[in-house]
Amino acid sequence: MRYITIALAKGRLAKQTMKILGELGIKCEEMEDPSSRKLIFTDEEHGLRFFLAKANDVPTYVEYGAADIGIVGKDTIVEEGRKLYEVLDLKLGKCRMCVAGPASAKELLDNGSLIRVATKYPNIAKDYFHNKKHQTVEIIKLNGSIELAPIVGLSEVIVDIVETGSTLRENGLLVLEEVCPLSARVVVNQVSMKMEQERIGKLIEDMRSVITRE
Repeated sequence: MRYITIALAKGRLAKQTMKILGELGIKCEEMEDPSSRKLIFTDEEHGLRFFLAKANDVPTYVEYGAADIGIVGKDTIVEEGRKLYEVLDLKLGKCRMCVAGPASAKELLDNGSLIRVATKYPNIAKDYFHNKKHQTVEIIKLNGSIELAPIVGLSEVIVDIVETGSTLRENGLLVLEEVCPLSARVVVNQVSMKMEQERIGKLIEDMRSVITRE
């Protein structure tokens, strides 16, 4: 029996996912060992292999078939734009992708003015402004604290993930528009879905039953 390989986004999401799988009897003790240098972990009993990857890389591993299944945030799936099937919302890490800025920027958004938008998510921002709002904007990609951009005058607004909004409020910014809701999703390689339909389908359904139970 070939292994079904699962790529997990490193950090809290991987731990939460393993908790869900643990309820199905799927365990991987080695993964919980912080001193382990291993890159790939196996559950021989269930024929599963796991590896941890940077969130941005998970959709790439899945599209190219290096992983059959990936578990990663919706923001990464949309931003990376890879060819894969999104099959299950794990309801973990719920938050929103929003346009935020000072209150004065609301008018610029409503008027469709030419503005600068700072973001870690240029593809999401571009799709939102060009295809949904039909507003011409200049998108500036940043990697660090996005909230800084409107404060120092680099941009009028930002597009970023908002959980509670407290960081925005502390910096005199507020949510001006919501782009889309976000949470962790399960994605599957398109070929794997056909070749291993039975095994993957069962695993997805079992995970779904754990989520609905909680």
